[in-house]
Amino acid sequence: MDPERWGDPAAAAPLTPTARELVELAFGPAATTEPAPGPEQLPATRLDDAVLDGLRAVVGREHVLTDDEVRRRRTRGKSTPDLLRNRSGDFADAPDAVVRPGDHAEVAAVVAYAAEHRIAVVPFGGGTCVTGGLAARRDGFAGLVSLDLVRMKRLLDVDPVSMTATLEPGLRGPEAEALLAEHGLTLGHFPQSFEFATIGGFAATRSSGQASAGNGRFDAMVVGLTAATPSGDLRLGTAPASAAGPDLRQLLLGSEGTLGVITAVTVRVRPVPETTVHEGWRWPSFTAGVTALRTLAQAGLLPTVLRLSDENETAVNLADPDAIGGSGGQGGCLMITGYEGTPTAVTARRDAVTAVLSGLGGTGLGEQPGVAWERGRFGAPYLRDALLDAGVLVETLETATFWSRLDAVYDGVRAALDATLDGPMVLCHVSHVYETGASLYLTVAAKQGDDPVAQWQVAKTAASDAIVAAGATITHHHAVGTDHLPWYAEEIGPVGVQLLRAVKRSVDPVGVMNPGVLVP
Repeated sequence: MDPERWGDPAAAAPLTPTARELVELAFGPAATTEPAPGPEQLPATRLDDAVLDGLRAVVGREHVLTDDEVRRRRTRGKSTPDLLRNRSGDFADAPDAVVRPGDHAEVAAVVAYAAEHRIAVVPFGGGTCVTGGLAARRDGFAGLVSLDLVRMKRLLDVDPVSMTATLEPGLRGPEAEALLAEHGLTLGHFPQSFEFATIGGFAATRSSGQASAGNGRFDAMVVGLTAATPSGDLRLGTAPASAAGPDLRQLLLGSEGTLGVITAVTVRVRPVPETTVHEGWRWPSFTAGVTALRTLAQAGLLPTVLRLSDENETAVNLADPDAIGGSGGQGGCLMITGYEGTPTAVTARRDAVTAVLSGLGGTGLGEQPGVAWERGRFGAPYLRDALLDAGVLVETLETATFWSRLDAVYDGVRAALDATLDGPMVLCHVSHVYETGASLYLTVAAKQGDDPVAQWQVAKTAASDAIVAAGATITHHHAVGTDHLPWYAEEIGPVGVQLLRAVKRSVDPVGVMNPGVLVP
């Protein structure tokens, strides 16, 4: 991907006339802010030829890259601050080299070599991180390498009896689905980053997909994994469940490359669905829609897909239905429900859910809103690029909390954003639900100031303070990275910090694995 933009350049598009009118109505005349040309030359690599030759001996000369273009493309992730820094021509965080191992043995050898020579290692999958997890600390190290897992794209094993598959970490979402489809199987994990994020990234960040209501979070799909750490290999997961001590898989899931490199993941899979249906529902208010979500979750009647937009997000859908997905020409709040499986199973679940939602006062809108949502569900990051070009600051943040606290978290975060940004547009939806609570995903837009990175930092700090003050988690599925570190430390408390640091020292005593990320 281009370091200044999201995704496939061929899929990028300017704002539609309707969206531009909405921008100008909300924020005044649209500006034109194209990315600045990148620097002619990045900072020189800090790794000398002898060290680079050692890496070349492990993975092959052609798989150790130091040219500026490759290093630029491995600089930072895809948060708005990341893009804004890259757009300004600031590539100070570029790695000294990009190293591409081909299998577990090569990963283990690179990690051991890095520990011996005090080289910081940043595992790299799809580069879609939005919390600063690819900008590791450099001080105290001889240099920094981006460990690009792009060559590790194999389907290692399929067990059709147990319904599991073992995948290498460099597989992007569509690549993994294509390999599984050859066996009539699917993982069913479709986050917004699906087209570019990787299996290893899903595991290392505890990703949640848009079908999480029916298929679960990615970490719930993982039954086993292999990882290379500076202290040796970890091979975990010998049964679907175990009482043999704490589940050590959970140390690697969500570890963001700070404890080692995940080199294989064994996941639960399911048959490719025979039928898929998405439809829309209208609710008179966000509160009424949230009540419906909770009722379904606690009744054990969740569809495969279940998401609810608040009034503001629904209104934006109506103003520019091609941008996110229309809601049938009515106001209120839009809910999307989706069903997958055999025709019989889909009909049964759909009828049961329809009875509950109708009884709670929901209005069925048919399949058109669901079709529109499905068509545009991976397109929002491209819209963000177009808005940045138009001088609008756009970023997202998310959290999760218990049902009893949801209103307080929603109100508190919105108030914090309103207080720190000049006339922001704040949109929210719920896309991941549980018996005991749900996530909140907010999209924030405001007119860019003179220093939009600092502008967002003030707002993000206030919103994060509000999240923690309301007793919610600092992140539901975006991970900790560097951006969330202070609030994560508060969330887990001093003993939790002590435990995490002890694990880090045990498996990575020199501290070369993604230093400065996750571990307070």
